[in-house]
Formats: sequence, structure tokens, C-alpha cells
Amino acid sequence: MTIDSRPLFGKVALIGIGLIGSSLAHAMRRAGLAAHIAGYSHRSETIEKAQAIGFADSFHTSLAPAVRGADLVVLAAPVGAFGELARELGPHLKPGAILSDVGSVKMAVLRDVGPHVPDGVHFIPAHPIAGTEQSGPESGFAELFDGRWCILTPLPGADEGAVATLKSFWQRCGSQVEIMDPKHHDLVLAITSHVPHLIAYNIVGTAADLETVTESEVIKYSAGGFRDFTRIAASDPVMWRDVFLNNREAVLEMLGRFNEDLSALQRAIRWGDGEMLFNLFTRTRAIRRSIVDAGQDIGEPNFGRPRTKNPA
Repeated sequence: MTIDSRPLFGKVALIGIGLIGSSLAHAMRRAGLAAHIAGYSHRSETIEKAQAIGFADSFHTSLAPAVRGADLVVLAAPVGAFGELARELGPHLKPGAILSDVGSVKMAVLRDVGPHVPDGVHFIPAHPIAGTEQSGPESGFAELFDGRWCILTPLPGADEGAVATLKSFWQRCGSQVEIMDPKHHDLVLAITSHVPHLIAYNIVGTAADLETVTESEVIKYSAGGFRDFTRIAASDPVMWRDVFLNNREAVLEMLGRFNEDLSALQRAIRWGDGEMLFNLFTRTRAIRRSIVDAGQDIGEPNFGRPRTKNPA
């Protein structure tokens, strides 16, 4: 099969050059997707780090020169900043450009960004379901999106050609692409991503607050389960604050269901209902295997961590 190596865009502007933005730049470079990549951050120290890495062709601390003449503009900042960013950059978007994003909520993006999109600009929200607990321009790498899903949530009546172009963009960045209703997206991500992160933040916080267990004991004796919670809980606090505030309805709905199921689990433990516990654990184990079979994680023992020798 011949891989298309022609640039899809003359200029792509990345508004935010943290983990996702910098990884996009690396992926675009790998696939030859843009003749010019422009990176924006309002922090001069972030720009200095990004310039040292050199994953873009130009770097900006002002929005207007970053987006001027861009064929694709991607909002890659925390979603709480999208509205103000869109208001400021909107007048500088060229007709025919595609405006997209990488936020993990979509209804709030439509609400905050939509009113600032000029006529003739194609607004197509997107969400690459990929990431690590790292942040900053130095954390990006081209393979972040390989084999992962990217969800596009165009509104009814969106330009089919622009949607097809953005779909091709994400596919050439390594992603599988799905089209989804934005409200349904927020519900799906609430249970698959947002509530798990909330639980991780909460359980790590609970451990830190226990008066009968010292912080050194929590760190020293962390078993695999707690250790993996701490990885999730190390994620960017600004990004996740904005996610929960902007997807509150779906998160609260899923939290209500979770609390009901947790109460049922509590009753099973209290009354010694081993059959209920066994059936639940069997069902959830099968889901884990399905995720590995779908290529969304690896099946190696201990999540692929290298073995370490016991101290002598």
C-alpha cells in the first residue's frame, strides 16, 4: 500500500504546545502533513523550551501571527481557556480554514468556541484519546497517537470535504477515526476517562490524608493498584480541573451510577456474598482482556514494566 506523503496543509497553527500539541507537531513532521508548523504559548518559558527542541517552524506568544494564513488551527490548551482564545483568534482566521481542538469534552467546546467562529471557517471539534501523565513541550513524541482513536464531532451541516480532510489528517498522524455526536461523546468519556481520573485523584488524596498511615508508608509500600492510581493522579491539574467543570452533567450522571454500584459491592462484602464478588470480578477481567485484544493496551505482565532485581 502506498502511503500519501503530500502535505495536507500549507500552515498548521497549534494553540498550545504541551504534551498533545508538541506530539502533534512531531507526528505532522513524521508524516509530512504541513509545510509550516506554528506553535503558540502565552508563556515565554514554554516557548524557550519548545524552540530548543525545534518541533515547529515558528513560535509565537501572540495569537494573531500564529494563526494568520493557517489552513488548520488546533486548540490544544486547557478547555477552560478555549472561549477566550477563540474570541481573540477568530478575526484572524482565513476563509476556508479548519478550526479544531483536542479537548476531552465537546459540548462545552461547541458552547464556548462556536460563537466566535467566522463565516467561511470550518469548525470541527476533535478529541484524540491518547496521552500520558507528563506535560510540557518536552513530553511530546510522534508515536503518541499511533493505533489510538480520535473522535470527530462535527455539527450537522458541516462541510463534508473539511471533515474528510481532518479525518485524513488524524489517520496520517497514526489514529483510527470515529465520527460521534458531541453529547454522546461526553457521556462515553465520562465513564471511560473522566470518572476514573476523579477516582484516582480521590483515592490518592484519601491515602495522603490518613492519620494512621504515614506518607512514607504510603510511598514505601505502594502495591500495584495504588501505584497505578498515582500515575493517573499525576496528570495535568489545570487540564483536569477544566474537564470536570466543563463536563459536569455527564460526570455527575456517571458518578451517581458508580456510587450505586459501589454500594452494592459494599453490601456484598458486608454479607459475605462471594458469588456476587466472583461474578463481578470475572466480568471485569473479561473487559480488560477485550481492551488488550482491541490493541488499546499491551498484554504483557505488570503492564509491560521491566523486571527489577531484588536488592542483595
